[in-house]
Amino acid sequence: MTPFTPMNAAVRGAILIAIAAALWATTSIAAKTLFTHSDLAPLTLAFLRLCIACPFFGFLMWRSRKPGDLRPGRGLLAGLVGLGLLQAVYQGAYLWAVDLTGAGIATLITLCFAPVLVAIAAAPLLGERPTLRTVLALISAIVGTLMLVSGDITDPDAARLGGVMIAVLAATAYAAFTLTSRRVSGNGPVFGKAFVCFTTGAVVLAPVVWVSGGADGLTALDGLDWMLIAYIGIVPTCLGYVCFFRGMETTPATTSSIIVTLEPLFAAMLAWMILGESLGMLGMIGALVLTVSVLVASRNGSPARDE
Repeated sequence: MTPFTPMNAAVRGAILIAIAAALWATTSIAAKTLFTHSDLAPLTLAFLRLCIACPFFGFLMWRSRKPGDLRPGRGLLAGLVGLGLLQAVYQGAYLWAVDLTGAGIATLITLCFAPVLVAIAAAPLLGERPTLRTVLALISAIVGTLMLVSGDITDPDAARLGGVMIAVLAATAYAAFTLTSRRVSGNGPVFGKAFVCFTTGAVVLAPVVWVSGGADGLTALDGLDWMLIAYIGIVPTCLGYVCFFRGMETTPATTSSIIVTLEPLFAAMLAWMILGESLGMLGMIGALVLTVSVLVASRNGSPARDE
């Protein structure tokens, strides 16, 4: 029997984070398939996704509780509520961008551009001075993003351009989520934090979905639609985050931040193989430049995904 060494634990953690990235990548594929097959609104899907995740993380919070666990203070609770609000904006905007543009490009813009925004904002907000290599990586990332979306910017379809802008909004919300999570102090149970965050996001989205009429079309969904909704809520959301949290227990933050950049690459490949989405030559070069730039920035200590 192979002894359980720190090296084995680190490899196991890296594999779990890679699995989480692969599961997260399937979110956009399933969502795009659902939007094509039905009239479900992106905000409604975001709400249903969070609703499915809430009881799951609530159960894990209850199961992993310890006698010495303390109730979160007002500062921590307020921070988690703020993270939940940003989670609602991110989920809604991201799925909306997937609907308007495509699974691959929406994921690439959202999850690769977010670290760029974090690195830019970290200096004035957190006092983190970027190195020259980080600055060059950020410039390259911006150039790569422009190359990636060049076809959508020149596309006469206003919905495609709008989808790009909404993907940028999703990236902004995710960057704000990352920066806020750095300032939220406290060592409470990770599943407890996830439960409060996801529950807050669902509560925020509920009135938006109701007022916009997003719940009206739920009765028209068939079995395949509900299977896709359940898949998005259970597999990439619940199982994906559990794999990530477990992997983070034995994986350094810098290493994990590099591994999770596999998600947009996985999404782009799956979108090409399953949905037939193509970025074009210029877009592929832009995606490569963007990904390499994020990898370089991550090696300088960019944060991993949190919550």
